[in-house]
Amino acid sequence: MQAWGAGFALGFSLILAIGAQNAFVLRQGLRREHVLPVVLVCAISDAVLIVAGVTGFGALAEAVPGLERVMRYGGATFLIWYGARNLWAAWRGGAILEASAGAGSLRRAVLTCLALTWLNPHVYLDTVVLLGSISAQYADKLAFGTGAVMASFVFFFSLGFGARGLAPLFRRPESWRVLDLLVGLTMWAIAATLLTG
Repeated sequence: MQAWGAGFALGFSLILAIGAQNAFVLRQGLRREHVLPVVLVCAISDAVLIVAGVTGFGALAEAVPGLERVMRYGGATFLIWYGARNLWAAWRGGAILEASAGAGSLRRAVLTCLALTWLNPHVYLDTVVLLGSISAQYADKLAFGTGAVMASFVFFFSLGFGARGLAPLFRRPESWRVLDLLVGLTMWAIAATLLTG
């Protein structure tokens, strides 16, 4: 039980920081667009990466020269593009939350979610490398990994479906502009740390 609790606590604390993936889940939750598929894609992707890290896949990053660099620059490029999109939306303004607003396509939502998850090098560092290396300290690595996976599911479902409580705030265009501005700047800040780190 100690290993499970440690895995849950560490997994939850790593995923709590706002980033591209979390901002996207929040946006989908606020708009009530494809929330279940989006949170499932995030949680299942995290589960795959956590299991890979706990079962020793982290050694691949050390064994393949240049893999970390490719992941870092590819992720930074994607985050710069995604941040620019949000900054453009903030500058343009005019977005409001309407219950009757037409939903974007499920395919687009899932593909964006997959890109924000799998093209983000921080995801690999947190799930595969960090959780994988810390799990080695525990005799029951399975319990540790299960706790971390459970934390991911709890977090994404809470964020996606809990965002509905913020819906009244996001009926105002200014709220969307602030959210888009914060998301865009956050994406660029993460990209900058990837490029300089």
